[in-house]
Amino acid sequence: MTLTEFFTAIVKISGLLFVVTSMLAMGLSLTLPMIIQPLKNARLVVLALLANFVLVPALAYLILLVIPLEQSLQIGLIVLATAAGAPFLPKLVQGAKGNIAFGVGLMVLLMIVTIIYLPLVLPLLLPGVSVNPWDIAKSLIVLMLVPLAIGLLIKSHSPEPAEHWQLLMSKLSSLFILVLLVVGLGLNISNILDLIGTGGILALLAFIIGSLLIGFVLGGRETGVRSVMGLGTAQRNVSAAIVVTAQNFTSGNTLAFVLVAAIVMLLILLPTAKRLGARAAASTAEPATPQAPSAK
Repeated sequence: MTLTEFFTAIVKISGLLFVVTSMLAMGLSLTLPMIIQPLKNARLVVLALLANFVLVPALAYLILLVIPLEQSLQIGLIVLATAAGAPFLPKLVQGAKGNIAFGVGLMVLLMIVTIIYLPLVLPLLLPGVSVNPWDIAKSLIVLMLVPLAIGLLIKSHSPEPAEHWQLLMSKLSSLFILVLLVVGLGLNISNILDLIGTGGILALLAFIIGSLLIGFVLGGRETGVRSVMGLGTAQRNVSAAIVVTAQNFTSGNTLAFVLVAAIVMLLILLPTAKRLGARAAASTAEPATPQAPSAK
């Protein structure tokens, strides 16, 4: 095994462990009614679906009209635009101090819709592409829904042990995402540099920031919900995008573009979430205006 292969294995393992531990942590801290309750807001659900499955793909096409990219990079951007429901969303929401229950509910909703939407829409956008929905669904179900369900089950039957395990899983997920980010950045630095001259990085930045703004605008005035919508719209489902590109686009730079996108998204959205969290903490910590003592 070469050094590159070793670090690639580290990235894959840390990515898998991050998803599993973060889903367990979310399940151990929530109940099923807490997740379902925010999704009863029909207006919010419609806006979330509109943002992720209509406006973001439209944004990708607009970017491609403005920034000329070679075909394999165009394909990568379109695949990312049609894949929503990222497993990183709950961690971002936690950092932003947003509505975690809504974050998990939105992630599950977008993930399920992606499994149905992507195989139907992608062949229309990219003629000649065949997508097996089960190949996308099985990895998302095993890595995301099953750990989430296990966490919810433990929480409902053993609340006190669940609190202990939730803290442990949360710490482990933070460790794994740090390893993923550092090692993944090191492995993909050459790909990132290669994309600079192609316009790929510029297109990615415009795509991520534009998607973030779409989510913020449609998220309304409530801070906790707006941060979830913004981060949830900008963080695309890279797991599903990798499955599609690995199956259909083995030649060219499509897969490398998607991998670079995963790193760039984290580099932008993790600090953004932290900044949003600091603002939320500051707003809740503001002391009440002292009243003047009454005259006697």
